[in-house]
Amino acid sequence: MENARPPWARRWLGPAWERWLSAPPEKPPGRPGARLPWLSTLVVTVFVTVGSDFAGHDQPDRVPVDSFACALLIVGTALLLFRHRYPRTVALGTAAAGAVYLAAGYPFGPVFLSLALGAFAAIVAGYRKVAWCALGGVWVSHVLVVHWLYRWLPPHGDRPAPWGQELFVTAWVVAVLALSELVRVRREQLARARAERAAAERRRADEERLRIARELHDVLAHSIAVINVQAGVGLVLLDSDPEQARTALTTIKGASKEALGEVRQVLDTLRTPGDTPRSPAPGLDRLPELTEQAKSAGLTVDITTEGAPVVLSPGTDLAAFRIVQEALTNIVRHSGSRAARVLLHYAPGALEIRVDDDGPATSGPGEPAGGGNGLVGMRERAAALGGTIEAGPRPDGGFRVRARIPLAGRKARDRAPGADTVT
Repeated sequence: MENARPPWARRWLGPAWERWLSAPPEKPPGRPGARLPWLSTLVVTVFVTVGSDFAGHDQPDRVPVDSFACALLIVGTALLLFRHRYPRTVALGTAAAGAVYLAAGYPFGPVFLSLALGAFAAIVAGYRKVAWCALGGVWVSHVLVVHWLYRWLPPHGDRPAPWGQELFVTAWVVAVLALSELVRVRREQLARARAERAAAERRRADEERLRIARELHDVLAHSIAVINVQAGVGLVLLDSDPEQARTALTTIKGASKEALGEVRQVLDTLRTPGDTPRSPAPGLDRLPELTEQAKSAGLTVDITTEGAPVVLSPGTDLAAFRIVQEALTNIVRHSGSRAARVLLHYAPGALEIRVDDDGPATSGPGEPAGGGNGLVGMRERAAALGGTIEAGPRPDGGFRVRARIPLAGRKARDRAPGADTVT
């Protein structure tokens, strides 16, 4: 195994260092099965090997590059081939090869490039402590060699290096660490931004899916409720009153045609992005059509407007229409009342909608009197605009739906006299 060590190594390192060097598993975060960088590793190997030989010509006091030096340089740079898969091992391996190369008295030069790349890969992959220890170990070994151990190491007759040289080495180590940390932080920021964009796209997709589901439910629930009532009327009167049955069938045809048109309009939103809707979304101006449909289903609707009507945004206009539509649909399906009252109250900064019926409820024992998914859809529409929905039985009998939708920054529009009440 990669992390297995002989007993003498574990005794020498101690349990704390053993755990620190062994965990976490050596896998590059987010890069499973990373491809091996053959080309860049080959270029670095050639550059370091050839460059070190040339650097030796200008350093006659150092040991000339020989076969052992070439082996150390090749091993140190060849490890970079695995820097994306095993960044910790590469950082420690390049540091060890570099420390041996410098301790053997070989020329300074491009050997530091392999050390920098190994530490860079480890820091970017998230193994910061390993990279710091690797570079710090090279620096400590360099200080020991050039100031104390030079007497027993090649080249012979060497003298201690000036302490000012350590400033350059320290600056080089700090620069490598700073650049690596900068790249690591930048990559983490980009990864976080990509994750946030992906999450935002998923939220938008979910919101669009829910919006389409609400639209389809509102359209189909209302139209199918009308069709269901009229179909029952037609079946009852088919033999006794054919003319009335014909009227019911005509109503069914009109309701189904309108439902098909609205479903097609909803599905148009799934076309290529950038296309505009072919017809405007329904709004409160279509309440007369809604009352006619309800009337054909045997429900009389009185619509009353209070306050000064204002110009509504398309989203608010559609939500208000759908709330009234769903409330009337619930009355047709779940109430024994044949009359409903709709109040549109334009209060300062808000539109209040109230839909009342006198009941009684005709829902089955396991069926919600409030319409089930329809009531959930109404609440979602109101909440999306910062509004609220209240629905429940009235103290004097019947059922009431009350909605309040904020209307910030809207201007009042002119209305004709006598337009407050529509029946």
